[in-house]
Amino acid sequence: MMLQAARALMLRDLQLLWARRGDALQPALFALLTVVLFALALGGNAKSLAPVASAVLWLAVLLAGLLALDSLFRGDLEDGSLEQWMLAPVPLWWLVLVRTLMHWLTTALPVIVVVPLLGELLYLPHAQLPTLLASLLLGTPILSLLGAVVAALTVGMRRAGILLALLALPLYVPVLVFGAGAVYAQAQGLDASGALLLLGAGLVLALPLAPMTAAAALRIAHS
Repeated sequence: MMLQAARALMLRDLQLLWARRGDALQPALFALLTVVLFALALGGNAKSLAPVASAVLWLAVLLAGLLALDSLFRGDLEDGSLEQWMLAPVPLWWLVLVRTLMHWLTTALPVIVVVPLLGELLYLPHAQLPTLLASLLLGTPILSLLGAVVAALTVGMRRAGILLALLALPLYVPVLVFGAGAVYAQAQGLDASGALLLLGAGLVLALPLAPMTAAAALRIAHS
């Protein structure tokens, strides 16, 4: 039953995403714009861009995910789908987890796929690319899970975009620090496994805790 519900929700989200193809491209385009603006602001030379390339790419991915965060559950609340979620014969936290997975697949993953190309724009050293990709694959799901909690807390508020950002960004900072820090440590010839292991531990903790917390927040918002 849980797998059937997950498949149905994912198919519905994909259909809605296809119907709004222009909106779906906004996070990736925003990340590209962020990288280009940083490159222009720092003069476009390798000496200035290479040391900050990993941090800029991490920031671009973070902001791209934050851009689509407000709509994570708001549409379901407005069209009544959220009420059906609560009446469904599957746990609410499971549906929240599936929706969060779809958020990650449609916002963070496309940007991660083009990170090698964006890294060329910022003169990212090729030796740092594997560590950067590993940190992004471990860290960005944590961002989506934490963002789901914040989105659930603010889903009942109108024009909650600024409040959502103010609540989410402090939670995102440790992930950003460890993600970019892993690449920086590798660039300095140090062992980056410590930061990557901390990201992995954070993901293991966030996977069960964040969906249950978001589900409880959704019930409170709907009551």
